[in-house]
Amino acid sequence: MSKRNVVHIEIPASDSAKAAKFYKALFGWKTTRDESMDYTMWEPTVGPGGGFSPLGEQVKPGVVVIYIDSEDIETDLKKVGMLGGTVIRPKSEIPGVGWFGLFKDPTGNTIALYTSKNPDYNK
Repeated sequence: MSKRNVVHIEIPASDSAKAAKFYKALFGWKTTRDESMDYTMWEPTVGPGGGFSPLGEQVKPGVVVIYIDSEDIETDLKKVGMLGGTVIRPKSEIPGVGWFGLFKDPTGNTIALYTSKNPDYNK
């Protein structure tokens, strides 16, 4: 059974370079840009890291998304529906990284489930 830890946090940003500079200066976070995914990742000294998601139709300012470790995304998403939540993205692959799915809880928060391709991830 997965520990259900928070494993990733996404902060929306209209300008990821500006956001990376701000958080590096404020918290000392290391940042890494992946041009192929149009994504900038950040990494604190301790705890889960995350990324700056580009704004878009599904990504709005102020809507921070946390990713929770899941051993079985499909089963968890089925349970979301049974508990009154809404699946907004079924299990989808992040090439070379892992899989994720998105849902809204009954109060409207967007949460993600994540399974790494690396079996030792987050152990």
